[in-house]
Amino acid sequence: MKKEEQFYLYLILSHVVIGALGYILPFTTKIYGYSIFIFGAYYIIKKQNRNNEALVVAAYVVGSEVFLRMTGGNPLYEISKYGVMVFLFMGMYFSGFSKGAAPYWIFLLLLVPGVILSTFVLNFDTNIRKAIAFNISGPVCLGIASLYTYRRKIGLDQINNIILSMGLPIIACMVYLTLYTPNVRDVITSTQSNFETSGGYGPNQVATFMGLGMFIFFSRVILESPTKFLLLTNLIIALNISYRGMLTFSRGGMVTGFLMIILLLLFLYFKSNYRGRVKLNYIVAFVTLAMVTTWAYTSFQTGGLIDKRYANKDAKGKVRESQLTGRAEIAEDEINTFLKSPIFGVGVGKGAEIREDETGVKVLSHDEITRMLAEHGTLGIIALLILFFTPLVLYLDNKFNMYLLCFVLFWLLTINHAAMRTAAPAFVYSLSLLNVQLGSANRVKKDE
Repeated sequence: MKKEEQFYLYLILSHVVIGALGYILPFTTKIYGYSIFIFGAYYIIKKQNRNNEALVVAAYVVGSEVFLRMTGGNPLYEISKYGVMVFLFMGMYFSGFSKGAAPYWIFLLLLVPGVILSTFVLNFDTNIRKAIAFNISGPVCLGIASLYTYRRKIGLDQINNIILSMGLPIIACMVYLTLYTPNVRDVITSTQSNFETSGGYGPNQVATFMGLGMFIFFSRVILESPTKFLLLTNLIIALNISYRGMLTFSRGGMVTGFLMIILLLLFLYFKSNYRGRVKLNYIVAFVTLAMVTTWAYTSFQTGGLIDKRYANKDAKGKVRESQLTGRAEIAEDEINTFLKSPIFGVGVGKGAEIREDETGVKVLSHDEITRMLAEHGTLGIIALLILFFTPLVLYLDNKFNMYLLCFVLFWLLTINHAAMRTAAPAFVYSLSLLNVQLGSANRVKKDE
């Protein structure tokens, strides 16, 4: 076994151990959570961000967020978003922020009126600081991360390392889920999202990370598996993550991960020559067979309920009226709120209070797009247009970034079903702005 293979195996096994310890000895997740931030800061300072270590550390923070939340290992519930911002600020200190990132300065400025308005309109008994921070931390994290990544030159090997750094903690989460629910058949009795198979945590967020992990390791099967050992290792990880993700019975994250894989394959197919396409055909056939087998096994383990879930049916096989489990009604309500206050919106965090006044139930938005409309008004529309079109314009000058469209797709679909409750959509979006260069990091530095 080569040294590279040994090192990769040690990385994988270490995170298998972290996941297992998190279940067997719960207090270890506290040590793990604090260690990420302490050693992450030390690593960036020691390396002085010469090779974008800030992105590697931030990616690891993002990948570990749901695992630490479900196990109580995070020092603070929202610390991952703030951790990403702090580490990228450290990166900016050593290597500056990207020049020409005017779209994201404008984006951040467009958020300010909604924040100011909320200080006047939120209910008297509301903790204004927490209400604003909960709703605005995701967009601000995206803006700060984008200021760092905007057209920053980076080697292909570096972007692959960043993605791997995000994927490793997801392995720990997968192991924890496996130990938490060893006997699946005992806890799956309906087609509803399942908390028992999600580590006792929110299935929507868990599925989002499992879908992201599925994409990360399937992409490594395709692009980063030069030996049979690496191919088999990455495939086993990808299939296990896919299986645990499907068992959450939350569809959004898994569908997003699957579409990202399809988009990556299409990109590679059209960019490859004849020999590359032939090789890619074999890989696609192999991966498809593996995924079909995984689906069949999941269907068997759930007594066919997973098939009904993705067909939008209940346990009795009856088609559900809505595929969005109430989210469509919330989105419609937010659009109506926007129409009543179309210029500046109702203020950050005020949308949930208005729904509570009208229905008697406080329901948080699952859709960042309609939330931006309701709480930021027309300024929110402009902000969203900036986010959507900027990476697409950059793609015209950086068509080698094979991940760009996949990252934008992840952001767009995730904020539609899970808002920006985690740091993942913000950080993954920012990676789409990197100027990926063919070759190693050293060659990129020489070019600069």
